[in-house]
Amino acid sequence: MFSYFRKLREAGVLGINERVGGYILPLNNRKHFPIVDDKVLTEQKAIEFNVPMPKNYYIISENFHLRSLESEIRKLDSFVIKPSAGAMGNGIILITKIEKTEDSITCYNPKGKAFSIRDISHHISGILSGLYSLSGHSDKAMIQELIFCHDVFERFSYKGIPDVRVIVHKGKPVMAMTRLPTMESDGKANLHQGAIGCGINLETGQVTYGVHKDIPITHHPDTGVDITELHIPYWEKILEMAANCYQMAHLGYLGADIILDQKRGPMLLEVNARPGLAIQTANKCGLLKVLK
Repeated sequence: MFSYFRKLREAGVLGINERVGGYILPLNNRKHFPIVDDKVLTEQKAIEFNVPMPKNYYIISENFHLRSLESEIRKLDSFVIKPSAGAMGNGIILITKIEKTEDSITCYNPKGKAFSIRDISHHISGILSGLYSLSGHSDKAMIQELIFCHDVFERFSYKGIPDVRVIVHKGKPVMAMTRLPTMESDGKANLHQGAIGCGINLETGQVTYGVHKDIPITHHPDTGVDITELHIPYWEKILEMAANCYQMAHLGYLGADIILDQKRGPMLLEVNARPGLAIQTANKCGLLKVLK
C-alpha cells in the first residue's frame, strides 16, 4: 500500500487532501465562493468583466414563478434547465425541440424523450427545493440559452455540447481537458455520467489522450472517431478567458469551464472553486508537476 502511494507521489499526482489543504483553502477565500457557486451571480459578474456566457431567458426563484413557465417556453425553440447552485451535471435537462399547439407544449431532449409542461414544472420544483444544490438548501432554476455545438466537435461527440475545463493557478492556465458527451451521458459533458475526458496539449490545443470511466480509450465509443484527431479552435482565446476568471472570481485555484458555440465562439459556462482531479487521468499527468 505504501509503495502504491509512493509511486503516485513520484508521478506528481495531486490528491484530495493536498488539493484542499495546499491549494483550495490557502488560495480561495470562502467569501468569494457564492460568486461561482450561484450561476446567476456568476453571470452578473461575467457581464461586469465582459466575459461572454450563455443567456439566461428566465430565472425561477419561487414556485409562483411557474405560473408564467408555459408562456415563457412558448417564446423559445430550445433551452436548458439548470439548477443555479447545482454540481456534477445533476438536475440539468437539455431541450432541443419544442412542439407547440394552442392547448399544449411538448419538449424533447436529445434522445427524443418527451416532457410536458407539468413534467418540467415538477422538475423545477425539485430544483427549488434544493434537490440538486451543493448545500441541499433551496435553489433557483435557470431557463438558459441552448448552445449550438461548434462544427469541429461534430464527429467527436454524441449530441449535446462538449466543454473545455482549464485549471488556473494564480491566473495562469496549468492543465486542460475537453469532455465529450456520449450516449451513456445523455448528451451531457459530465464524466460522472459517462462522458469522455480528453487531455489537451496546453500549448497547441491538440487532444493527446482520452479516458472513459478512467479506462484509456483511443476512439469515441459511439462515433468510432479517433479522439486524437481533435484540435480545439480558438485555443489562445480560451486560455485567455480562463486566465481572466482569476480576477473575475478572486480565486487563486479554479476550474474554468468553457464551451464553443457555432456562431459566438468560446463562452464561459461556469467557474469551479473546487475543481476535481480527473483532469490528471485525462492528461496522464500529475497536477503537482505543473503546479510546483
